[in-house]
Amino acid sequence: MHHTMHAETPVHFFPSTAKGEVQQSDIDPIVGGRVELQLLTTLKCNLKCSYCSLGVGEVLGSQVHVEYDIEQLSAFVDKHLQGKEVYVTFYGGEPTLNKSLMLDVMQRFPRFRFQLQTNATLIDNLPEWALNRLSNVLASIDGGETTTDGYRGKGIYRQVVKNLREVRTQIGGSVTARVTWGNPDTCFEELDQLVGQDTPFDYLYWQFVADEMYAGDSVDKRKAVLVQLMDKFFSRTDVLYPLIPIMGMVRNKIFPARAQELYAGATQCRVSTHLLNVMPNGEIYPCPDMMYAPAMKMGDVKTNWLQEKPAAARPGHAVPRLRGLCLVPGQLHEKHVPGLCEERPALPYQCGGAHLRAGSLHGARN
Repeated sequence: MHHTMHAETPVHFFPSTAKGEVQQSDIDPIVGGRVELQLLTTLKCNLKCSYCSLGVGEVLGSQVHVEYDIEQLSAFVDKHLQGKEVYVTFYGGEPTLNKSLMLDVMQRFPRFRFQLQTNATLIDNLPEWALNRLSNVLASIDGGETTTDGYRGKGIYRQVVKNLREVRTQIGGSVTARVTWGNPDTCFEELDQLVGQDTPFDYLYWQFVADEMYAGDSVDKRKAVLVQLMDKFFSRTDVLYPLIPIMGMVRNKIFPARAQELYAGATQCRVSTHLLNVMPNGEIYPCPDMMYAPAMKMGDVKTNWLQEKPAAARPGHAVPRLRGLCLVPGQLHEKHVPGLCEERPALPYQCGGAHLRAGSLHGARN
């Protein structure tokens, strides 16, 4: 199924006059010295990908304008993130639709690192100085041309590759091919070519969708491709075969302490310990796939409060932090499975962001 692109609607960054609920902040809501501040610049997108997780709960398109100003964001950073190593991920929707927010944040916080997760259809509209500041670009692409266009719209694959080639020398860090592996017929060759010769990508990352696409022999098909990818990874002794999921697993085996520092010994997504997702209206949620659930709210930029865990993970609920309320098939945050996430942090159907976020901004050589 093909999807067509929509005309861009201007969105912008402006002060809010709305009064938010003021909560008591926890003393030290962030575990350790690192934090990812994921700013959703808008929930509008110029594509309609068939598997988009923000379609759950009618989140996609629900907030177009940012309702907090740069002074409120700065006050929040001063109160809650002082002394932390902060890197900002611009997320959406399609974050480049609100370019002014991206540029304002980059200019206001010159010591932060920055990452952009984008469909790359508009990345060539960013100024060169902003591209220079990016430590990593996560460009959504789903394999080869047929697969990508099938999910994202006719001509999208070629547009993405063209745009990235045009700006590649201006990007200060790495470019990662971010694949949502939804099609069981995705083959080794189309993934391998993404990090082959003459591509704009430095790394390949994939995540599996958590839905109905596992019937029949679809799991066996994926396993066969995974075997080929892993064989090539371990057979290369001259150069690194840059596959982030396998790099993460090897890192965890060789340097377990390093890995545990990054995600506090819990699941690798770092939800509610190192990761803050800021909606355009200023509300903060621990997971970008659970922003439609009010019980998951854990802070607010406008009223400047932050707690270490949302209401759903506080006393009387299942877990001490959010971990475990994640993508168990058919039970999205509705039921905790004791021990599942804590003891098996790399389940294939767990949120695919776990491996990516565990090694986030790998271009900066974490």
